[in-house]
Amino acid sequence: MADEKLNKEIKAPKAEWKQVFNYNRIVRNIPFFLFLAVLAIVYIYNGHHADKLVRKIAVTEKNIKELEYEYKTVKSDLIFRSKATELIKAVEPLGLKEPKVPPMLLGDTVVKK
Repeated sequence: MADEKLNKEIKAPKAEWKQVFNYNRIVRNIPFFLFLAVLAIVYIYNGHHADKLVRKIAVTEKNIKELEYEYKTVKSDLIFRSKATELIKAVEPLGLKEPKVPPMLLGDTVVKK
């Protein structure tokens, strides 16, 4: 008697699982399973897309920093070359020299804009 009750208790959950995984219920829920599959694919795609964007942003930030350093270097070089002494050294090979006499003013008329 006790063995029969034990066997019924063990078989009862198996019978419930058979009802849950019934062919008709599975076929009826195919659209839901397809929806879950599409949702999983979109989720995976979103993760890959986000990773790609993060890598792209990191590369762009690196390029911006390099360009910023290059800009600062060129700017300091320009400021250095714009000094009067450096300009004199640069134009000396062309035969140009710094005038010793200040420029003359031609005429007394001043042009106003």
